[in-house]
Amino acid sequence: MSPRMLRYREALGLLPPVRERGAHRRFGPEELAAVAQGMELEKRFDITPAELAFALRVLSEPAVAGAVRDLGVRIGRIQIPRRALDFEKEKALRLLRTSAPGRASNQS
Repeated sequence: MSPRMLRYREALGLLPPVRERGAHRRFGPEELAAVAQGMELEKRFDITPAELAFALRVLSEPAVAGAVRDLGVRIGRIQIPRRALDFEKEKALRLLRTSAPGRASNQS
């Protein structure tokens, strides 16, 4: 990988932070493993470094995650999760419907 590509990945936030400031960045085992893992994800999911960087931003910034989730719901790619209260309400209504005829026949 060229130095230019490494600088690009660093600008995108795809490399661990620099531990020591100096003229040249030194890559140890952790940095090399992070670069390799990023490249493997890009290849496996057929995405660009910029797309991977945005995915990390979505995972780390709640406001961005919420905005992306809202878009996903609007365009139908994400289903709105049912709330527990909605589930309990539907369960109660089902129980009322099934028990109502039994009560009427017991009262006759």
